Amino acid sequence: MSADEIKISFDKPSKSADKPSEPSSEAAPGKDEKGGTPIPPGVKRKRLSGVFSSQTVAKVGTGTTTRKTIQKAYWFAEEKAPAPGEEPVVVVQPLNTNNVPSGPKDEVPLSDFLDRFNPEIEYHQKVVFPKMKELSTTIQRAEAQRDQGALYSAEFEFSNALAVDEENVRANFGLGLTYMERGDAAKAADLFERVVGLDAAFAPEHKHLFNEFGINLRKSKLLDQAVAYYSRALELTENDENLFYNIARAYFERGDVDQCRENLSKALEIHPGFDEAKKFLEYLEKRGG
Repeated sequence: MSADEIKISFDKPSKSADKPSEPSSEAAPGKDEKGGTPIPPGVKRKRLSGVFSSQTVAKVGTGTTTRKTIQKAYWFAEEKAPAPGEEPVVVVQPLNTNNVPSGPKDEVPLSDFLDRFNPEIEYHQKVVFPKMKELSTTIQRAEAQRDQGALYSAEFEFSNALAVDEENVRANFGLGLTYMERGDAAKAADLFERVVGLDAAFAPEHKHLFNEFGINLRKSKLLDQAVAYYSRALELTENDENLFYNIARAYFERGDVDQCRENLSKALEIHPGFDEAKKFLEYLEKRGG
């Protein structure tokens, strides 16, 4: 069997969150954020994007020493385009100690967001946006060096990016691919453990990196990692025939023909006209697998 992995195609492509950008799209006319007075059809507004803060009040101490403290947290927020007839939502992500968005994202209905969050325009312009731009530039430089085959320089730049945001998906994928292209399977295997734990690594906006990483795991003979990688993806995207096909490839090269056949069958259950999976099964039958 010589066919390579099928490229995964996710359902909902979305804009990459790694590159800082200023809002440019405009919200559709409709009711205002509080669900009250309708926005006139001719009036447009830009969707929310930038740094906001939230505050929580906590009690410290006990008895007569009890006192209240206000804890302030900073978030990077971007409003999503709403589906027809639905309330807009805002995607919020916490800022890390290096003042860049990092970690898990959460969706907040726009009406709740406006009640709970306050804009931090100056902080965004003077601190966060420059840091995001610097991080994006570092990753772009690393990716260019990797494309040129300057793998040690790429490793240096990807590592610099991860020192700022250790959960950055592009930098983690890039560093892992750099290790594999350099033939350093041990470091690639260590990096894999981090990547497979990031839910964001399997998000639609990173599908091209997802595909490349999975293929390179198999080609680098990191077959256990390739199986675990695609298994993790299947936890998040259950009905994707391409994922079942790709994990079948990894099982086949690992010598587990029964699991290979089982996953090919699952791929065909989802998509009976999947020619590559049919040909793979036919190949297994001819070789007596």
